[in-house]
Amino acid sequence: MSHLLKRLQILNDCGHLENLQFHINIHFVCKVLLDINPQSIIMKDRLGSEDVIWDLTDLYTDISDDNIEKDIENIKGKTALFSAKYRKKLNVISLGDFLNAVITLEEIYRKISRIGSFAYLNFTTQSNNAQAGAFLQKVEEISSQFQKELLFFELEWASLEDEAATPLLEDPSLDKYRHYLEKLRKYRPHQLAETEEKILAELSPVGAGNWNKLFEKVLSMIKFGEAGRTEEEVLSDLYNPDRRIRITSAGEFTEGLESQKHILTHIFNTILADKMIMDRLRIFPDWVSSMNLDNEIDEKIVTALVEAVKNRYDIPRRYYRLKKELLGYDELFDYDRYGPLPFSLEKKIPWDEGKEMVLKAYNDFSPRMRDIALDFFDNRWIHAPIMPGKRGGAFSDPVTPDVHPYVMVNYSGIHRDVQTLAHELGHGVHQYLAGRKQGYFNSRTPLIMAETASVFGEMLVFRSQLETAEGRDEKLSLLCNKLEEIFATVFRQIAMNRFEDAIHRERRTLGELSASRFGELWIDTQKEMFGDSVTLTGNYSIWWSYVTHFLEAPGYVYAYAFGELLVLSLYKMFMEEGKSFVPRYLDLLASGGNGSPAQLLADFGVRLDDPGFWYEGLDIIDKMLTEAEGLARF
Repeated sequence: MSHLLKRLQILNDCGHLENLQFHINIHFVCKVLLDINPQSIIMKDRLGSEDVIWDLTDLYTDISDDNIEKDIENIKGKTALFSAKYRKKLNVISLGDFLNAVITLEEIYRKISRIGSFAYLNFTTQSNNAQAGAFLQKVEEISSQFQKELLFFELEWASLEDEAATPLLEDPSLDKYRHYLEKLRKYRPHQLAETEEKILAELSPVGAGNWNKLFEKVLSMIKFGEAGRTEEEVLSDLYNPDRRIRITSAGEFTEGLESQKHILTHIFNTILADKMIMDRLRIFPDWVSSMNLDNEIDEKIVTALVEAVKNRYDIPRRYYRLKKELLGYDELFDYDRYGPLPFSLEKKIPWDEGKEMVLKAYNDFSPRMRDIALDFFDNRWIHAPIMPGKRGGAFSDPVTPDVHPYVMVNYSGIHRDVQTLAHELGHGVHQYLAGRKQGYFNSRTPLIMAETASVFGEMLVFRSQLETAEGRDEKLSLLCNKLEEIFATVFRQIAMNRFEDAIHRERRTLGELSASRFGELWIDTQKEMFGDSVTLTGNYSIWWSYVTHFLEAPGYVYAYAFGELLVLSLYKMFMEEGKSFVPRYLDLLASGGNGSPAQLLADFGVRLDDPGFWYEGLDIIDKMLTEAEGLARF
């Protein structure tokens, strides 16, 4: 996620968030659903994933590959020629020349993206390697320079008068790029003069993105507890069945964050101020307006989503009351939320078994999906083992359509890891299909649609596991695990969206926030979701300070809730329609970003601005919880 969002921040500083679906590899959509990443711990068991290492030679052999410098020089030449040929010419350009300009621009960005993907993929499994880090920084700075030289095209195209732009948009020869070009023009009210845009592009490597790097460095350097453990090692203990260990873990994590509270608070305030200034310069009416524009949805859709989820906060409250009973506790605390149920049979799942579970579930839905997913295993497009220096979490990087996506997971063999594998392969299949059909510009889906295939893939595996579950305990355990994942993507993300909303508004009206004020707003918005079902301790009030989404992509988190509820509705359609649903679904994935979310979903009869649509997904969660409650009484 950090690569995606660091690049996103560069574009945000330049004011060209419209690029984030197109010009830079942003669709590495990560499985960052909980407070923690429990799988990212040093492996103690041999699971067969140790040698599942990706082969990056489809991009470059290594960072010293001569082809990298050759490609950089090639991009420099093409960029200079592009600028000389098309700068200040769009108002008099012929249709043929305009088409050639768009094709050339797409090719340039594709080459930039190829180098950028390699630099990050190379770094992400060896973040402790100074050479890998320096190479990534070098590539990001070079990419920023290219972006600066090319932004004139988007500025001039967006500012072109309608009478000149409309004939170009309406010509059939530009069908492939119509949506991309139409979207660029929507940014017209928020653009600055080219000189100002160039200054922002020049400053971007030392702007908000650099504060995000400092944030990552601070967190990575904290040693938690007497054992000096990493963030992910200490947080993995929140899944421990021993409550005493969970209490110790939560205390150590809090203590570590408190030790850097002054720095983390400063970083948060700086990035909030940066966003405030950029929004003011670009005349965005609200802090989340730029994200809504990127997602191609208006405020009333986001409002309908947020209000629907908030109105069903009774669902997580019911669940945590049930979990308290199942655990036999008088009171459930924040450190108990991920504690396993007493009858959970968490066995280690070897890599090959997890692989087959995912492939079988995919094949039962669509052999085509299974065949694409199999390519990731057979062709070494996956990096699976947990190892020193490898970043936590999981992602799928689309790279470019002429290559293929790469998937990274940290596989420790727990049930959740199989779901994560299904999730990221869902992204991979989505990116593969969209890239092959749409090309580079249109292959990047809007962020709120990016979770569609990943969450759908998880649902396929979950339902497959549920069908083969033996006995009440195994079935209830699976249902509870799935509900907790859904709560993390729907209710928790909306609660975090409410926290974001509060801190942005307060920063803009009252100035910098103190650490204690951040904590108050965090607890208030979390309590709104939990009610009296979970007791939030004083320690928990500092846990806002390590959530990277708030810094790297302000406004992003509602996309998780959007994706989860959309998928629940789509899965319900599949259960009702059967195999006739499959080709329509694959067509949706292959459409990539060649349309707004409303356009992409038109074939499914979805109305995103209808609150009833969101309640339909929430009702499915309600029914799953009712099923779990019934099993608990059995």
